[in-house]
Amino acid sequence: MPFSTLGLRDAIVNALHEVGYSQPTPIQQQTIPVILTGKNLLAAAQTGTGKTASFVLPILERLADSEMQRKKRIRALILTPTRELAVQIQANIVQYAKHLPLTSFAIYGGVDEKPQKQALIDGVDILVATPGRLLDLYTQRAVHFDEVEVLVLDEADRMLDMGFIEDINKVIDKLPSERQSLLFSATLSNQVRALAKTAIKRPVEISVIADRDSAPKIEQWLTTVDKDKKSALLSHLINTEAWNQALIFIETKQGAAKLVSQLEKRDISAECIHGGRSQPVREQILADFKTGKIKYLVATGIAARGIDIDDLSRVVNYDLPYPADDYIHRIGRTGRAGAAGEAISFVSNDDFKNLCMIESRLGHLIERKEIAGFAPSKPIPISVLNFVPKSRQHKSTSDTDRPTLSLGKSKTASSDLRKTKTAKAPITPKGNKSNPWNV
Repeated sequence: MPFSTLGLRDAIVNALHEVGYSQPTPIQQQTIPVILTGKNLLAAAQTGTGKTASFVLPILERLADSEMQRKKRIRALILTPTRELAVQIQANIVQYAKHLPLTSFAIYGGVDEKPQKQALIDGVDILVATPGRLLDLYTQRAVHFDEVEVLVLDEADRMLDMGFIEDINKVIDKLPSERQSLLFSATLSNQVRALAKTAIKRPVEISVIADRDSAPKIEQWLTTVDKDKKSALLSHLINTEAWNQALIFIETKQGAAKLVSQLEKRDISAECIHGGRSQPVREQILADFKTGKIKYLVATGIAARGIDIDDLSRVVNYDLPYPADDYIHRIGRTGRAGAAGEAISFVSNDDFKNLCMIESRLGHLIERKEIAGFAPSKPIPISVLNFVPKSRQHKSTSDTDRPTLSLGKSKTASSDLRKTKTAKAPITPKGNKSNPWNV
């Protein structure tokens, strides 16, 4: 099915062909026609399935035949959780709108606001924004919302995880009641549905679950190791497996800087990005990583949804994330655009509860591999897949936040233990070729 059959004009279709898009993805096939009718939408699809084009393309089609009326106004507003993602979406808009007389701009914190205020003076057709900076500029009357025709809440689950619900509601309260509202999310949790009830009137709901043929081809495996041996293990794998590139996720910015230093002592050049680095530095590092100038990038969770590289060969969970959905978003950085990828997790004793939660979310155990010379001093038990998390009254947003679990005996776990004992195998350069994307 070509893009032209979705109701998009030639100027948009031609731009898509110029960037190498030949056919729409399943989420694009289902959502674009609905959005073009003007209906509100609640949509869910996994990371890497083309959600950005799903809402950008019909917005371009809608806005192409009319013009901005007054200064400091915007016609479409896209709210997104991170600076990196805002930059990425804006770059996509520029590509798709190449042959259209439309303007777009991205605003986010961490940089001087004066250039952003200046760019908004004449008005912008499509504004991509993080919630905090948007409200700052609105309070300063640098931007007005009375001409907004379309609102997009992108990566809604991530915005809620990051504590943006209050800012989101403040923005929504200031928008025209007569607008089209679109919510896109990798998961439709209870929190996301609650937000949809307040933000979107009578939405059409679309959920695209990847089937075996179209699912990302990501080989997932883990290896158990003592915490103080993780950096040595990482260096060992980089050298012995001749990794050409790796995105390495770690929980804290202090840990990221320390790991880069440890790798350098072993003659492995790496860089790190985290919330403590300036936005220009982060953007330059990401650009160098995408071009291959930087081979090994250590990142805290800020980059989990802000890196879009079609041929990123592997991600490494140096520390396991919380909550479990963050694991899915992290490994979704590889195996994109039909390419194969590899997702490796280092699991020490203090990661066990997170491992239980992740494998329960996946619905299966992750394959374990033993790396000679790096077995932990105490064996890491097999996960309890039917654990029940204790209720959490107030969720922390710190880098070191950990879940609490209620663990008990499980027949399922015992059965899986018997299976896994025979599944362990020494690491090989090519690994297992099965498709483990079962989420």
